[in-house]
Amino acid sequence: MVVDSKTAHDTLAQKSANQNVISGGRLVAKALKSEGVDTVFTLCGGHIIDIYDGCIDEGIKIVDVRHEQTAAHAADGYARQTGRLGCVVTTAGPGCTNAVTGVATAFRSESPILHIGGQSSLTQHKMGSLQDLPHVEMMAPITKFASGVFSTARIADMISMAARECFAGAYGPSYLEIPRDILDAEIAIEEARIPEMGCYRSSPRHIGDVNDIEKLAHLLVNAERPAVLFGQQVWASRSHQDCIDFVRELDIPAYMNGAARGMMRQDDPFHFDRTRSDAFRDADVILIVGTPFDFRMGYGKRIVAPTLAQIDLDYRTVGKNRDITVGLSGHPGAILANVAAAASGQEKKGQRQKRRQWMAHLRQIEEQKLEKLMPLFTSDQSPIHPYRLAWEINEFLDEDTIFVGDGGDVVTISAQAVRPRAPGQWMDPGALGSLGVGTGFAMAAKLVNPEKEVVCLYGDGSFGMTAFDMETAQRFGAPYLAVIGNNSAMNQIRFGQMAKYGKNRGDIGNKLGDVEFGKFAEMIGGYGEEVRDPNELQKALQRARNSIRETGKCAVVNVWIDPNEYAPGTKRQTMYK
Repeated sequence: MVVDSKTAHDTLAQKSANQNVISGGRLVAKALKSEGVDTVFTLCGGHIIDIYDGCIDEGIKIVDVRHEQTAAHAADGYARQTGRLGCVVTTAGPGCTNAVTGVATAFRSESPILHIGGQSSLTQHKMGSLQDLPHVEMMAPITKFASGVFSTARIADMISMAARECFAGAYGPSYLEIPRDILDAEIAIEEARIPEMGCYRSSPRHIGDVNDIEKLAHLLVNAERPAVLFGQQVWASRSHQDCIDFVRELDIPAYMNGAARGMMRQDDPFHFDRTRSDAFRDADVILIVGTPFDFRMGYGKRIVAPTLAQIDLDYRTVGKNRDITVGLSGHPGAILANVAAAASGQEKKGQRQKRRQWMAHLRQIEEQKLEKLMPLFTSDQSPIHPYRLAWEINEFLDEDTIFVGDGGDVVTISAQAVRPRAPGQWMDPGALGSLGVGTGFAMAAKLVNPEKEVVCLYGDGSFGMTAFDMETAQRFGAPYLAVIGNNSAMNQIRFGQMAKYGKNRGDIGNKLGDVEFGKFAEMIGGYGEEVRDPNELQKALQRARNSIRETGKCAVVNVWIDPNEYAPGTKRQTMYK
């Protein structure tokens, strides 16, 4: 953007002359800065431009995208990568509705983002103004807090209120609608309350009932075959080190799902991933930390252990969908640190040895299951087996690669093979199962971690949803590698249709065209390649990596995979059970 120097000088002079007044947009920016926000994701609109003006003053980066869905996903990705508040700013009407999927994804994934939306002036309320919709009522079911702002003096105070809600209990999104006349108005700065970060929030490290901590410690030290599953909240609350210390202190095999993947290396003796069903079938005590009993857990029905404990940030989630033996609501890391301390010195003779024998038993099964999968991981078939693609991506990752999954079957299969090397280096759509998250996630991950490599595995269906914002990532110096598992279909749904209605009706509504997406990367000045030979996969990925490092441009490796191979869960249709 080119700004005439005289115009810029006059604007600065005017602001200087009015140092004791402040606009609503500049109050928004000051409040966001107090919340630790250094980047906002947005698509421009006349209702919100004063926020941009304030962000310039406060040094907040404005990342403008081509579609608001990407902006909302990027704000979510920013929150996941930083542990801080993500922020998306949209104009009224379609600006808000386009962002709904991203906000809903954050809601189901418990990601703290603030969505600030524009609205027509209060003086035009109910008059049929441009882009007027009941945004607050629309956003309320998919946010923890949704409100309008009706006073310029309250703008910063309302942002701090919405931000607190984002981090109260289980994390999640908030929505604030600010009418244009409220946003554009100027008031005396002393009329506005501008909270300072760190001066109005309590500590989040609540430990729940100390009696329940003692009870859980007693159950675990007396267990012979315990198991623990760590979920999304562990990474979101930055509790991963507390969790690692906990399992090592008590000799408990650990399983991870969602964003908790990567908190322990694959070669860690306490890291297990292929034997969860075996452990959950045979364990005497199971502890679930930071993940709900939703469809991914069979609503709790798949757990048959006689003793089941649960820790969650949200009181409402503890014991939801099935009974538990003991439940604690609070900060996962703080609770587990206290459980480990309470367990110290309580160990009964021989119990620890029994737990180590249990882990050795599970490790043997892990090795057997990996051996059984290896023919698929190393398959030379053509079209390329999706398991081979997942395996080659895992072999390609380095110590600082962030992996993003965006798709149906292709991402489900990737979970069988891809093992991130460090905490925070796995990102997926989460419980809402949204397609199209990858571009926003990858862009945000690279912006937050410019020194790290970002690889996003898409299905061809999901890539088509938000691909044009690869140009946005490139424009803002955040290039990443897109790998597309291309089977020219929405294959996860296709299998279910064929199983239910037969092949003649099974290809309706889910078949896509054969698109050479490698050319898309070339169109935006990046590197693109088509891969049909499985033995060329690793070399193609390396060429793409080298191109990104040399040019600073995105790369696309379009891999043609077998449309008649499916994930085990798809074959069993477990997502619907």
